[in-house]
Order: sequence, then structure tokens, then C-alpha cells
Amino acid sequence: MKTILTVFFILVCIALIIVVLMQEGKSAGLGSISGAAETYWGKNKGRSMEGFLVKITRVLAVLFMVLAVVLNLNVF
Repeated sequence: MKTILTVFFILVCIALIIVVLMQEGKSAGLGSISGAAETYWGKNKGRSMEGFLVKITRVLAVLFMVLAVVLNLNVF
């Protein structure tokens, strides 16, 4: 059981790294001064690819934390 959880933990770690690296930077730069950050994609961020990546990051982060705690309990 511990081996299966460890393999799943490693897969979650790799997926989390990939998803975080796929996201864009949060700094808007000088474009935010003129209000250019409030574009269509900025307002509907939850429906865009960036919003999807943020949701996947949250899920993978929770899985990472739960698996880390479970693997450190030494129950197995």
C-alpha cells in the first residue's frame, strides 16, 4: 500500500511542477498602469486556460499535502 501511495505521490509532484510552470506570471508590468489588465480574459479568468490551470494547481496542492501527511504517519 505504501508503495502505491509513494508512486501516486511522485506522479502528483511531477504534475504539480508541470502545471505551475505552464502558468503565466502574475506581474502585469507597465500595462496595468493604463488599465490594460482589465481585458476580456482578465474579467473571465475562471473560464480561460489560466483559470483552469489555477484550479488544477489547487487540487494538486491539496493532494500533495494530504499524501505527504499520510505517508509520514508510518501506519503502513
